Formats: sequence, C-alpha cells, structure tokens
Amino acid sequence: MALHQWIERLLLLGVPLQTAERAPAAPPPEGLVPLIESLNCEYQTFNGRALRYGRRYRSGFWAIYLLSAIAVLFAVLPLALGWDSPTHRQHPNAVLYALGEVLVIGAVSTIYWLGHRRSWQERWLEARTTAELIWYLPVVAPLLDHAATSEQPNWYPRLFDPGQPVHAADNVARLCAKSEPLARSLIARAWSDPAFVTAYVGWTTGILEQQVRYHRGVAVKQHALMERVHAVNSWLFGLTALGALLHLVVHTLWLTLVTTFFPALGASLHGAIAQSEAYRLGHTSGRLTVELRAAIDAIGAALEQFRATGNAATLKQSITEAIGLILEEHEDWHLVVRPHHLPLA
Repeated sequence: MALHQWIERLLLLGVPLQTAERAPAAPPPEGLVPLIESLNCEYQTFNGRALRYGRRYRSGFWAIYLLSAIAVLFAVLPLALGWDSPTHRQHPNAVLYALGEVLVIGAVSTIYWLGHRRSWQERWLEARTTAELIWYLPVVAPLLDHAATSEQPNWYPRLFDPGQPVHAADNVARLCAKSEPLARSLIARAWSDPAFVTAYVGWTTGILEQQVRYHRGVAVKQHALMERVHAVNSWLFGLTALGALLHLVVHTLWLTLVTTFFPALGASLHGAIAQSEAYRLGHTSGRLTVELRAAIDAIGAALEQFRATGNAATLKQSITEAIGLILEEHEDWHLVVRPHHLPLA
C-alpha cells in the first residue's frame, strides 16, 4: 500500500464507507475474445505503469505537505523544551532538532526534485490515458465500420467528433492499426447475429455498471475525506485560538508550540486535499454515476427496439454516447490534474 493510501486510511478511521457489492462480470461475446486477448498484454503494461507512477506522484505531494509541517515542529521544539537556553543542560542537544529540520527540508526538496526529474505526473497521466483507451477498444470495435477505408488508424477519432473524447496517444493508434484486420474478420457479420448482439450489450452494460460502482465509491470516499480534513482543521484552528488566548495569561513556551505547529499542520492538510482535487473528483464522480445509470437504461431500451425492428443504429448510438461520457470525464480529469505539479510547500 502506498503512502497516500495509508494517510487516507488514517484520516478515514471510523468513517463507514458503504459500497455496493460487486456483481459478477458478464462474459464478453465469443467473437470479441481474440481481440480482447490480443490487447490484454499492452493494457496490463500501461495499467501497471499508471499505478506505479500514480502512487509515486500522489504519495509525493502528501509527503511534501506533511513533511513541511514536521519541519516547523522541529524548528519550534527546542524553544518549547527550553533547550535554546545556554544554561539548560540539554542545550548541546538542541542541534539535533536543527539537524532534523535540515534533513526534513532536504527530504522535501529531494521528493520535489525526483518528481520533476523523473516526470511522475506526466508518466502517470500518459499511462493512465493509454490504459483507459486500450481497455475500451474491444467495446468500440463493433461500433465501427471496419470495411470502410479510412486514413485514420485510431478508432476513437473515427467514432467520435474531433476533440470530444480523450485525445489518443500514438500507442493507441498503433494498436488500432495492428488490430484492424482481426477486428474486421471478427465483426464482419456480428450485428446480424442476435446472440452476439445480446452478449455484446450484456458485456458492455456490465462494464458500465462497474464504472457506476467505481464512481459511486469515489464520490463517497472523496466527500468523506473532505469532511474529515475539515473537521480536523476545525479542531486545529480551535486549539490554536485557545492557545493564543491562554498565552495572554499563561506564559509558557509550550503554547508557542501549539500556536505554531497546529496552524502549519492544518495548512498542510488543506493543501494536500486541495492538491488531490477531492472536491472535483467527488462532484464529477457523483454526476457521472447518475449519467451512466441513465445511459444504461437507454441502452436497454435500444436493445428492445433492436429486437423488435432489427435496426442497430439506435443501439450503436446509445453505446457510443455511454462510452463518450466516460471518455469526456477522463479528459476533464486529465485537464484538471495536468496543471498541478509537486508543490514545494
């Protein structure tokens, strides 16, 4: 478990995060299994890379913010302990706190340097986008006319209006070009086979249901994180105010520690939760949950229409719009996260 996950678990202690039980996934139609298997290795590669760099980046900015507060603690502790006085017997050991402060600041600078030097954020975003687009290629494949000639190797610009979905990387275009002959042979008569259509719609709906559960969980978790951090900061502010008031009548250096470290810790928590885009993630995931549920209902209605008329146009359009919702949300997330870098807090 990564550092940011441990911190989130600590912050959410005692918070009931109720999530719906995950239903078993519907199997893909047999006609798409060879395509799914051919893409699986590339998907696993990019998904693993996204997880690796995402953990480094998110753990990095949490570490930077919290270590900055700890640096303030090291700076003020010798004063609170009275070790700064030349007559105190522990005065020679005060240098240990100064050394600790230097080491903490050095750790902050190292994390910041490594994050930029090794492009944690950029590699995370690139790998996550590529993995997401590869994951949905088997869903997108039956929606295209592979018999038609196209100069565009990438399937996404051929299906969506330019700029609507996430802009695909070169790796996705390469995989599309490589998979085109296989997709053409697998889907040549797919829409004339009711069994394939039923299996395809059931499998696609299952994927969308998984997204509904995922985004519902994200919305609940991010909302809980914001509430908990707000509650902790309220306590820190209250204790700081109390310490400042007591300082008027009680002259003790320990109150200096309270009025210095607690505001620094509160600012660090607020900065980290803002950097994580908890509000945007929670709000967007909650909205997407409702929109995807409506899209699933629309696919169900379109399937009934297909069974009655044999016309697949409405069914294809409803699935395309559902996938478009996910891709638009991913692009929005990408554009919001990209301007952030590891802050030198």
